[in-house]
Amino acid sequence: MGKNDLGEFLRARRAGLTPDEVGLPVEFGAGRRVAGLRRGEVARLAGVSVEYYTRLEQGRARQPSEQVLHALCDALRFDDIERRHLFALAGTAAGHRDRDEHAARLRPAVRQVLESMELASAFVSDKNLTVVGGNTMWSLLFPEVAAMPRRERSMARWTLLDPGARLVWCDWERVARDYVHGLRLAAAAQPRNRRIANLIGELMMRSPEFPAWWSEHRVQERSTGAKRLRHPVVGDLELQYEIFTSVADPGHSLVVYSAPPGSPSQERLRLLASWGSDPATSPARDTAES
Repeated sequence: MGKNDLGEFLRARRAGLTPDEVGLPVEFGAGRRVAGLRRGEVARLAGVSVEYYTRLEQGRARQPSEQVLHALCDALRFDDIERRHLFALAGTAAGHRDRDEHAARLRPAVRQVLESMELASAFVSDKNLTVVGGNTMWSLLFPEVAAMPRRERSMARWTLLDPGARLVWCDWERVARDYVHGLRLAAAAQPRNRRIANLIGELMMRSPEFPAWWSEHRVQERSTGAKRLRHPVVGDLELQYEIFTSVADPGHSLVVYSAPPGSPSQERLRLLASWGSDPATSPARDTAES
């Protein structure tokens, strides 16, 4: 996390809005020389002084009140995710230290659930955004990720750094941007998490696209959607994904990719499962202990 992420986030969001979008009169925006809203316009909408808002953007005003934060969220038309992100950047969740310990191993019951999904790719990630473990179908769909050492096994790292990922994701840029936006949200929620900070630093140095996308200060949290993959054995796949959070294992998320019953993609997953069951062709099996 940077020294003035809160100010940079406000500035980036301010630049993405126009007076019309926030209900300012037309004459208020005439003869503009800047993109987006002016600082004075945001201050007016939020009911704070221009001087105070300027100090917020410059990182000279610390610990704004919840009332001010809510007013800024309303002024800048933040959605729920952006609102939560701003509060995290302001340190309103401070007072407890983020745990950066190694994630627990998968419980046997969770492993059993994973392996019961024979025609769905499923894996569990922890609060460090590393993959704790996945089922056989996940290993067949993403063998490069499954082969990574446990500490480095991250879908975000693989997507942004492995050239092969660009061949797997049919919409690589959209998927990669989604991971960047989700990573920024996770970093704000866990400002003392060294594993996440190290991942961000690695991506800054090694990914050509990451620095520019990171500087956009976009935040996003997707729990459902669709992704298109191209597998070297079975071809193109259109899969739906769902993300579930665990009550029994705080910080763990279960990610499941599946195809509609009877669809061409499900038949291709069935073919992949059959191909993977052959010892002569199946990749090394993923384990939670690796």
